[in-house]
Amino acid sequence: MKAINLDEKLQQFATHWDPHVVADYNTNDVMVVKFVGEYPFHKHDTTDDFFYVLEGEMEMDIEGEPSRTVKTGELFIVPKGVVHRPRAKTEVKVLLIEPKGEPNSGDSDHEPAPKPRI
Repeated sequence: MKAINLDEKLQQFATHWDPHVVADYNTNDVMVVKFVGEYPFHKHDTTDDFFYVLEGEMEMDIEGEPSRTVKTGELFIVPKGVVHRPRAKTEVKVLLIEPKGEPNSGDSDHEPAPKPRI
């Protein structure tokens, strides 16, 4: 058991839309990711999608609904089966929690990112 410094972990990579596993939580991966721009619309049929904004601001687009702004210190959970798209005008740093093996691309045609451990 040890404390994990998320700032130090985020400094270890500069890529976007590239989640990195920093810890295990039961049968879940705890990850950090940086992104800017928009991800394709997609959904996860069997799991909710967890986003906690560590730094910056993101928009969560939900199909058929108004976009939601999620700011530093806020978390947003997309229920399973809901079509969504995260996006950001400037770089945002986010903590994600997903079941191990869940592709970040959901049902989109986007190639899932590998999830290296740091």
